[in-house]
Amino acid sequence: MKHNLLFFGVFLSNLLIGQVENHSTLILKEIMMGDDFIGHQPENHYWTVDGSLAFEWNPNNEPGNSQYNYDFKKKIALEVDQHNPNQASALLQNWNYFIFEGNLYQKLSSGEIKTVVKSSERISDLQHYSNSENYYFISKQKLIQFNPSKNQFIEIAHLAPKKKSQDSQELNYLEKQQLELFDFIQEENQRKDWQKDQSSPRIPTIYFEGENVSNIQIDGSGNFILFRENFYPNKPNTEVQHFISNNGFAYTQNARSKVSMGDPHHRLGIYNISLDTTYYVDFSTLPNIRKKPTYMNDDSLFEIDRDYIMHEVIFSENGSNNVVDIRAYDNKDRWIVSIDLDNGSIELLDHQHDEAWIGGPGISNWNMVPGTLGFIDENTIYYQSEETGYSHLFSQNIFSKERKQLTEGRWEVYSVQLSKDHSKFFISANKTHPGNRDFYHLDIRSKKLTSILTNDGFHDVQVSPDEKTLAVRYSDKNSPWDLYIASNKADAELTRITHSTSPKFESYQWHEPEVITFSSNENTPVYARLYEPDIKNGAAVIFVHGAGYLQNAHNYWSTYHREYMFHNLLRDNGFTVLDIDYRASQGYGRDHRTAIYRHMGGADLDDQLSGRQLLIDSLGIDPERIGIYGGSYGGFMTLMALLTQPGKFKCGAALRSVTDWAHYNHEYTSNILNYPETDSVAYRQSSPIYFAENLEDRLLLLHGMVDDNVQFQDVVRLSQRFIELEKTNWEMAVFPVEAHGFKKSSSWNDEYRRIYELFYEELILNFNK
Repeated sequence: MKHNLLFFGVFLSNLLIGQVENHSTLILKEIMMGDDFIGHQPENHYWTVDGSLAFEWNPNNEPGNSQYNYDFKKKIALEVDQHNPNQASALLQNWNYFIFEGNLYQKLSSGEIKTVVKSSERISDLQHYSNSENYYFISKQKLIQFNPSKNQFIEIAHLAPKKKSQDSQELNYLEKQQLELFDFIQEENQRKDWQKDQSSPRIPTIYFEGENVSNIQIDGSGNFILFRENFYPNKPNTEVQHFISNNGFAYTQNARSKVSMGDPHHRLGIYNISLDTTYYVDFSTLPNIRKKPTYMNDDSLFEIDRDYIMHEVIFSENGSNNVVDIRAYDNKDRWIVSIDLDNGSIELLDHQHDEAWIGGPGISNWNMVPGTLGFIDENTIYYQSEETGYSHLFSQNIFSKERKQLTEGRWEVYSVQLSKDHSKFFISANKTHPGNRDFYHLDIRSKKLTSILTNDGFHDVQVSPDEKTLAVRYSDKNSPWDLYIASNKADAELTRITHSTSPKFESYQWHEPEVITFSSNENTPVYARLYEPDIKNGAAVIFVHGAGYLQNAHNYWSTYHREYMFHNLLRDNGFTVLDIDYRASQGYGRDHRTAIYRHMGGADLDDQLSGRQLLIDSLGIDPERIGIYGGSYGGFMTLMALLTQPGKFKCGAALRSVTDWAHYNHEYTSNILNYPETDSVAYRQSSPIYFAENLEDRLLLLHGMVDDNVQFQDVVRLSQRFIELEKTNWEMAVFPVEAHGFKKSSSWNDEYRRIYELFYEELILNFNK
């Protein structure tokens, strides 16, 4: 009898989450363990310089990942030393020389790896051109030439901060006095300088004025050294305070700055070795470089050029031609130009403009990150553009300017790799469905696409060095990531080589959410995941994914895997769950991406309201029994739903939510809302804190106190507004050791226990009273 009582007690505890019922066999505490419950999946797979397949993995639930190689003969994954140069990526291999962990190695014809340079002074940026036997690399801002046949290393030049003027104002009184009184002192100084110049061959010093330099390169002729000077604004950083510490004392850490005007400034310098001269490229002729954006309603031009950043110069194989990607810091223009190194003049090849912001796959939403760009042959480049409304691949002759669109359609290209014979591209795209990532061969001449891997799901492909085999990290909606191999040919079949999921995870019959489409109020098609229970309780929950530009209504394993499992638990308890790819989500083209320009919480919130109507009209959900929740951008959207559309949702849980965009980071926010100093309207209409007086429905705020992304100050400021407005139907839970992405499973469990209790109480218990 005691055993039966004990069993009943355990069984009953599994049916409770906090103080409310749970009719699922899933236990919240277990699923909130994340990968410790699911099983740790392989990550960062790549082919090594010795032809092995390497990846990171943690099959034994250790504190972190270890390095593994797959043994194709034994058909088993073996743990290896990640610091062995054999583990260097084949993509780093450059004409049998490569840099690994700051050292230079050579791969011999026998396959043996030979150490060429090993030093405490790390080297980087290996450069080589097909018309020369020399290699170049950077060490402590010195450009070093390496000649393999002579085993000779020559310092070509070094870059140094510009020397301060040595005028008398910088000398102390006695030093000035000595110089004024005695010719001997001046003559001695001149003699020492002369001897220093004569003691060794002169190495050119290139002086720069910026805070630092980057992108140090040499061209194919060996006569021009290129470098980017960087000037950064003095923006105050934020601070994050930690209350849980080793010594019992609270401490603060510096974090990011907030969005504001005052962007970095850069110059592209060119040093002519033969002439011993430095000049800077003039980009003032770029079209629209002084044009004011439309939102300013001002047809006049800026008095000076807008700030911009130029990325690393891309050279053709023999180094004779070049191309460079330039981005305006307000991210409304992207220019691709070639540079005449003899005089620094530029030739415009492509200009991309967007009154919202430049972005999309292969283009990048971040002006600090370059887009797809390279040479097909000595005269032809390739790049991606959203010109047609979707991110597609283009080629262009840099001399004739002849331009070709290589891919087209209502789908997007996500990754591009040129084959070794330059006849085709290996590309990843979502051609079969917005929620898939397929793998194709694209013949450059005929533009023919050959399907290689096109099953539903995500094919994260790494092509082997001989281009015969594919290493594929693959998942579908209900199957987490594992590694597979396949032949690099049409309609290839996947062969699985790792098994990552745990017996506990596999013991549950996971529901496969249906990916559906519905129309927004503006007749825009919207994709969503639907978790529909067998027996409905009449209540529903809408989940809002984070990041804004992210996709979750797809056919592969979600980065929101805890939420996926939580939605299965909600479904088991009779809740219908809708997970919407609202406008601004990834995968649906330019118009979808930029639909939130100047108004976050506008079109994207409209899609949540359209989803709510779908639940009511088509799925039998009571309009008084719908809740909403999400984290980060999803938390922001939850706040906008409750504060700008009161009464539409019975309750909401806002996790790590932005409450005022003027307090978020610069890189993300300035793209969408411009600058707070020049577009205050966009910030006011997009920030929940300005609508706090509208709170009617029950709200749960959850936030990590050491969040250095969406900082704790955000939710503190909103809570103070609620206090001053005498709002009573809200509560807040804080997590003292958690940053933006929670780490501790105990925190996850506490957070989602509160969320489940909120939905159960508001949508079930209170309704049944």
